[in-house]
Amino acid sequence: MVAVEAVQTFGKKKNAIAVAHCKRGKGILKVNGNPIELLEPETLRHKIFEPVLIVGADKFKEIDIRVRVRGGGNTSQVYAVRQAIAKGIVSFYQKYVDEQSKRDIKETFIQYDRSLLVADPRRCEPKKFGGKGARARFQKSYR
Repeated sequence: MVAVEAVQTFGKKKNAIAVAHCKRGKGILKVNGNPIELLEPETLRHKIFEPVLIVGADKFKEIDIRVRVRGGGNTSQVYAVRQAIAKGIVSFYQKYVDEQSKRDIKETFIQYDRSLLVADPRRCEPKKFGGKGARARFQKSYR
């Protein structure tokens, strides 16, 4: 049995979690089973293409990437997917290609936008008693 050259990476943004499965193939990019070109909303579609456009489509030609994403809203999911794709390419090149090209790709991503490889740690603050939200308090009244 031949071992499949594959890596799994994840991307996170708020409550959205995307898991990218990268393996050798024909350059297929799919998110939740749909081609990346058909992703909605259309305005955020360009954000998902960023990792491909930054390093060039030639790096994606021999890699199939399938992404599963759940949780969060539209924008959070898009940012989680783009992070998962970028991290997947870097780890695939590190494991199965060579260290120098991996270093070049990683440097390109970080120079463009650090959030492509590093997760944003900000999370929603929990609501507390005595008010409507996390920080807002009920209005004080003397009578």
